Amino acid sequence: MAAGLLPPVPRELPALTDLRLEVRGFLADQVREGAFEPHVDTWLTRWDRGFTRELGRRGWLGMVIPERYGGRGRTYLERFVVTEELLVAGAPVAAHWIAERQIGPSLLTYGTEEQKQAFLPAISRGELVFGIGMSEPDSGSDLASVRTRADRVDGGWRLTGTKVWTSGAHEADAFFALARTEPLDPVRRHDGLSQFIVDLRGPDVHIRPIVSMNGDHHFNEVHLDGVFVPDDRVLGRLGAGWAQVTSELAFERSGPERVLSTYQLLASAAQAMDDGRLPLDEGLGRLVARVAGLHQMSFAVSHALEAHEPADTTAAIVKVLGTTTEGDIADYVDGLTASGWVQDDELYTLLHAAILQRPGFTLRGGTNEILRGVIARGLGMR
Repeated sequence: MAAGLLPPVPRELPALTDLRLEVRGFLADQVREGAFEPHVDTWLTRWDRGFTRELGRRGWLGMVIPERYGGRGRTYLERFVVTEELLVAGAPVAAHWIAERQIGPSLLTYGTEEQKQAFLPAISRGELVFGIGMSEPDSGSDLASVRTRADRVDGGWRLTGTKVWTSGAHEADAFFALARTEPLDPVRRHDGLSQFIVDLRGPDVHIRPIVSMNGDHHFNEVHLDGVFVPDDRVLGRLGAGWAQVTSELAFERSGPERVLSTYQLLASAAQAMDDGRLPLDEGLGRLVARVAGLHQMSFAVSHALEAHEPADTTAAIVKVLGTTTEGDIADYVDGLTASGWVQDDELYTLLHAAILQRPGFTLRGGTNEILRGVIARGLGMR
């Protein structure tokens, strides 16, 4: 990796380790009590508003939000430790994930004082569910091609268009919508985009489910049929939507959820080897080493965010390497179990879910093909 591309990797200080052990102990108790069953890809597929509110009560949501906005005023590294432990345990965290991961930091950076007071305390309590309205039909990862438009009207804007692959929109209270406030300029395609805070419970919002092959419902189409958004729900500066979205994506792409979606499956396979239900195989060690290295990289990005340093390129690298590893874990365990050695319903349940979710790992948050272009630009190669 090019010198200077990866931010310095800090050492985990004793206070962080103490926090990690506190969260780990709480989660172990929750599993023993039957509060949740560990699973894969839980930040997308497992919703439990009660569990989310309990995390808020314990101060493990809104950790980087200042206390004056209802948050905890803690560091990105502390937040990293908490979110990593939640993912490793396979806990049901989808209800708060998007709001806590990127909506909160974006509001802190671009929101008005009124917007911060309106949304951040409820996010920190785990009471407000958010989605993201970026992707559109026929646009793929090319966000500059969005066709949702925002037309000026008295007191605000009318939004018309369709967003797709909107995770959790059927459960969410609101989302950030990227829309055109100026006609597309073919030469300067990134100009004229703005972000809006849209109430998903409004009468002109129509949410249609996208059902996966296994019958699960995580994704949605969101049709905005002239939805009115008042001026006080414009996020940031008009026309600056592209810069805002790209900075927001550093939070979306670099976190441990881009590495640990199939961690429970890897851990279950390791236990099966230890018990003699799967043959010993050196491939396990290679995957564990990859996960360990990605932990360090993701931790370094959190350190950069804490220091307000740019991390877009490194975040893209973490996302590409991490989501590839998640898929490789599914493929590896699938190959091991093909021998028929193991008889373990839990392992097969995790494997089945991981295989079904696998195609989405390298798509969501920006396809890996597009992100390789982002990385190339970051390295000065294009």
